[in-house]
Amino acid sequence: MKERVTTLISEEKLKKRVLEIAKEITEAYDGEEVKTICVLKGAVMFMVDLVKNIDLPVKFDFMAVSSYGDGTTSSGTIKILKDLDDPIEGENVLIVEDIIDSGRTLSYLIDYLKSKNPKSIKLCTLFDKPERREFDVKVDWTGFDIPDEFIVGYGLDYAQRYRNLPYIGVLHFDEEE
Repeated sequence: MKERVTTLISEEKLKKRVLEIAKEITEAYDGEEVKTICVLKGAVMFMVDLVKNIDLPVKFDFMAVSSYGDGTTSSGTIKILKDLDDPIEGENVLIVEDIIDSGRTLSYLIDYLKSKNPKSIKLCTLFDKPERREFDVKVDWTGFDIPDEFIVGYGLDYAQRYRNLPYIGVLHFDEEE
């Protein structure tokens, strides 16, 4: 199989939408401090670009959560691979995610974070596949609704490759001749 990537969302379109979301977040929190929690690894590029453009006091933390194990389909069991470094009690928490499809992992993560008594929890995702939703997850900010395609770039990967692409592409597998 030969891999091929076609552009779905250009670098310019990504940058423009990230700036719009950052402005909306700045307005929504109205001068209050925000603690962003980046869901590793795919959301790193998005979070970095996002927080650079939020005009508020911002703190960072990171979590790694998996429902896939070593496979390519969800096992249904959620595992926290890396937990928060600092407490979030009384904080305005903004979860920054790369992509939401079934909502299983985010539903679990939100419940887990609520148990830590933050002041508020909001969710920002760069990509959403609403037609794949199995769990009710309230998304406060969405960059793009996308079709049910396997996407790579801007932090998203296939087998740890393609994360460094500055745009979003659809990954295709072609038969070699």
